[in-house]
Order: sequence, then structure tokens, then C-alpha cells
Amino acid sequence: MKRFMLALDQGTTSSRAILFDDTGQVCGVEQQEFPQHYPQPGWVEHAPEDIWTSQAGVVAKLLRAQNVAPSEIAGIGIANQRETTVLWERETGRPVANAIVWQDRRTASLCEQLRVDGYEPLFREKTGLPLDPYFSGTKIRWLLDNIPDLRERAERGEIAFGTVDSFLLWRLTGGRVHATDVSNASRTLLFNIHTRQWDDALLEILQIPRALLPEVRPSSHLYGETEASLFGVSLPIAGVAGDQQAATFGQACHTPGMVKNTYGTGCFLLMNTGPMAQSSRHGLLTTIGWELDSQGTLPYPAMNYALEGSVFVAGAAVQWLRDELQIIRHASEIEALAASVPDSGGVVFVPAFVGLGAPYWDADARGALFGLTRGTGRAHIARATLEAVCHQTRDVLDAMRADSGLAIPELRVDGGMTANNALLQMQADLLGATVIRPAVTETTALGAAYLAGLAVGFWQHTGQIAAQWRAEAAFTPRLSVDEREARHARWHQAIARVRLNRD
Repeated sequence: MKRFMLALDQGTTSSRAILFDDTGQVCGVEQQEFPQHYPQPGWVEHAPEDIWTSQAGVVAKLLRAQNVAPSEIAGIGIANQRETTVLWERETGRPVANAIVWQDRRTASLCEQLRVDGYEPLFREKTGLPLDPYFSGTKIRWLLDNIPDLRERAERGEIAFGTVDSFLLWRLTGGRVHATDVSNASRTLLFNIHTRQWDDALLEILQIPRALLPEVRPSSHLYGETEASLFGVSLPIAGVAGDQQAATFGQACHTPGMVKNTYGTGCFLLMNTGPMAQSSRHGLLTTIGWELDSQGTLPYPAMNYALEGSVFVAGAAVQWLRDELQIIRHASEIEALAASVPDSGGVVFVPAFVGLGAPYWDADARGALFGLTRGTGRAHIARATLEAVCHQTRDVLDAMRADSGLAIPELRVDGGMTANNALLQMQADLLGATVIRPAVTETTALGAAYLAGLAVGFWQHTGQIAAQWRAEAAFTPRLSVDEREARHARWHQAIARVRLNRD
């Protein structure tokens, strides 16, 4: 019997490998950080070889540490940092440059020129995305424009593009597979999310040769097998998804209206909107959640779209209290400090350190503390910081409710900040909805394992997966409706003030 699914969780600062059994429980974890490169202000790069060696290294270390034979692994699933862009030579597999990371802002002027030229409505209609340096398309264009002879080589079919999942697939299969899944393709600015095809009109606007592009496949699908020399046996690679989509699947948000929020440096909220793409009128992204092969899909549809909202600063605000204000020594101290006062004493903190994300998309906004009095103490500021995370989350959920017309009775949560019970209670209070923390918090890797496991028969269908999901804790609202709305109105007043330069 094959005993485990292996998930590769390739993130922005580290690569991780996690083993899961058939009940969805974690059986072992290994992690390795790798270097970040900042060659100029606003530029962020990774060496693709660092990504590969760290990811391969943690797999080998995990199997040794857990005394697991490769023959005991039923399949591999990949979850990856999204939008990060890699170009490599098809003949040698050698990268032609460092990867341009999703955080990189070097293509801001190109995006602005495309907006001036009137292209943004077309990109939004076809891809569900705004023109922003965040996404892969303009990164590819920059590399083609700035590396000598690269465009000509790309047009001759000598160069391959991929997000990190594609690069790992290529390396794992010895160059036999050049593919990506629909969720990662939907983050490139090149993929029509309605036809589910690379879009010739968008490729022409961005001057990107089609010969660069990977084949697009379902998220749960047999992509190929690993080179036998890597692990001693060939293992099936059967699941691929961008990290936030994988986390949504791992949280068993399989039906329309279900929402998860990942609380990390920032927050990423995704709402499953079902088999039809839901356009946003309230500042959200429309994206593909996942696609399953025809087998194993009941009782849920094979194709799932999502609305997504990004909060730029969440845990980063706690780090600011620790590192710059130095009112706490460790991030974990904020829970007790915030809980030591019954409320924020009228203090409202807007942590717009890098502008505001969804639903405002205001790059010019800057952070501010409001409502300070002589009696304001560090506990009030700590509590206002946690409340800011909750208010930002509510803004995104309100946009999701308005766009979808769906009620949101509960929010499933994951990420490092969810160990903070005070935060989750504040979140329930300010949402007027139940907030649920799962028993298994490795939801990104779990989603990748589930997607792969469906394709190889380790799990039979999504209903079986949903039945395995368990809550570890649930937080229900305690505030009255009047008090909740009064606090959120004060938040909106503060938001209006930090946006004065914009308006």
C-alpha cells in the first residue's frame, strides 16, 4: 500500500516538503530558507537554482528523517509562490536570468503606459486582473527587452517561460514536461480565464512569443513522473496550484460562498464562486481557483473560480511594533498586551505602509494613527493594530458579499497569525460571522496533496476530502450590531483621511 502523499510547498522565502497520510494528517515537515536578492530599490529576485536545490534538498531530508521509502509515496503535489517569473533554456534547463519575484515593481512604468494606451479594460475582461507589476506578463516582457538576443531566441523556440511550478515540473521530470495549471496561468495577464486558453491579443500587446509558454492543464491531473535518478523510483506528479488557491482547496472551501483568509505578512482572502467567473465591481480580482480532472469531482464541479482580495499589511504591522516602535520584544507578546485593555481607547491604526490593497488599490495612501490622547498606552496601540487587520479583512469580505450576492456565515482561517485567539475573536466581532481555525493548519501543502491525491486515487472524491476537514476552534461574534458598525465607521473615517492625497 502507498502510505503517503508528498507536498512541495515552494514559498517566497523558503521551500518546504510535507508528508500527509490518507486522513490528511501531517506526518513530517522539512523547511529550508534561501537567499533573497534586491539589486535595485523595488526589485526582488531569486536565483532559480536556489529554488530548485532547496526544494530537492528538503524532500531528501524529509524522507530520511521520517524513514520513508520513496516507494511508499503515492504521488506529489506542488503549491508555489505565484506570479514569480522564470525563463530557462530548453536544451540545457539553465535559467537565463534570476527569477523576477511577485513583489518586484520594476515594470510599474510599463503597466502605467499600457493603462494610458487604454488596454486595462481588455486585460480585466479577459484575465480578471488589473494591469499591475504583481503579475507575470510584464515581467516576461522586461526580460525579453533587457537581455541581449533573448527575444530572438524565444521566437525560435529555444527558451521556456514558467512560474515556479513549471520550473519545478521541468526539473523534476528531466525536461520532459513543460506545463502549468489553470490557477497559475490565470495570474500571468496572458491567459483568458473564460476560454481557458493563452490569449493571442494579449500576447501581441505585451509582445510575448507563444513559443515561450507552457501547456495549461487541470490542477488535479497526472502531469508526468519524476526522473528515477532523483528518488530511486519514478513518482507521479499529479497536482499543481498557486499557493493561495491550494490553501483554499485544503480548507475544503469547495462550494460557492465559502471563504478562507490566510493571515501572514499580509492577508489573502479567496471566495469560491463556483463554475462561472464572477466579475468584480468592488476592487477584487477574478481568478481561477482550480480545475479537477473529470474523475473524482463529485459532488462538486470540476471548474471553480474565485474572487480574491489582498491586504498588503497584516503581520507586518506587528513586526513594525516590534522592530521600529519596540513596544513588544516578540510578535507573540501582542496577544496578551492587546487583551489587557477592553478596547483600543478610540485609537485607530491604518497600516498603509505600502499603500492600500483591495478593495481600495491606492498606492499613494500612507499609514497613520488616529485618536491618540494623553491616556493612550502601548496596549491600546497593540489592540488597534490587531483591529486594523480585522477591519481590512472585513472590507474585503464586504466587497465579496457585494460582488457575489452571497451570504458569508463563516470564515475559515489559516496562517501564522491565527495562533492569536484575541485576533480571531476581534475578527468574529467585526465581521458578525463565525471564524473557524482548522485542526490541520498546513492548508497550502494539504491542498496540493489533496489535488494530487484525487488524480492518483489516494482519495476518491472531494466529498471525502471535505469530510476530513476538522475545526480546532470556532470564534463567534460577541459585539452588538450597533457597536460593530460604529467601530467600522470610525475605521472608514480613518481610511478617508489617509487617502486625502489621492482624492
